[in-house]
Amino acid sequence: MNKNASAVPQEKDEVIYAHLHAAICDSKLLPGTRLPEDTLSVSFGVSRTVVRKVLQRLACEGLVAMRPNRGAQVAEPSVNEARDIFATRRILECGALAEMQNPIPAAKLESLRALVEAEDAAQMSGNRVDAIRLSGEFHIELAALTGNLVLTEMVAKLVARSSLIIATYGSPIAVVCRHSEHEQIIDLLARSDAAGAAAWMQEHLLTIERGLRWEHPASDLQEVLRGVMANARGGKAD
Repeated sequence: MNKNASAVPQEKDEVIYAHLHAAICDSKLLPGTRLPEDTLSVSFGVSRTVVRKVLQRLACEGLVAMRPNRGAQVAEPSVNEARDIFATRRILECGALAEMQNPIPAAKLESLRALVEAEDAAQMSGNRVDAIRLSGEFHIELAALTGNLVLTEMVAKLVARSSLIIATYGSPIAVVCRHSEHEQIIDLLARSDAAGAAAWMQEHLLTIERGLRWEHPASDLQEVLRGVMANARGGKAD
């Protein structure tokens, strides 16, 4: 068997997964958007089998729903599911901060501050998509300071699902993390006040949840895919 030949589909799996994952988490593909295998197959130039594997992977992560006789669509988290996800994040992220070893290396804190500065710049320029993405990266990098890979992976998956919840129920302003709250968490960690940072994180995540609303629009798959493919080619959509 030709090993190179078998590697190509796997590589395409990863590329397609990365594109769809980013499109969902960046709110380009909104909750409820149908994801027909034939449309995705043509757009990405792969077989429906490859597309199906990617969709099943995204479904396992809670980002896509596989509907019997209706195909796949971007998941639409229920209100209860949304609340459960934020409750789980509070348990994991606050617990991680309370157990974090001190002192945290200055270089790690500076890396967090750089993310907050980039998030602030995105908010100031009105780039909500980048602001939400950078906010998520902040929470993931913060969890990574524990050195617990399993915890970090769980937080990363919950952050991705939170992006979907924000796309479903989020108001344009209220649910974007305030960079000042992130700065406060860093300052508390710099003072080795892990308990204070955990308490601040608890309120921070509750504030985001309180900003949720309960209605959402739909997105156009063909339009999003044109943009995705144009970005992949480094050019503009036709």
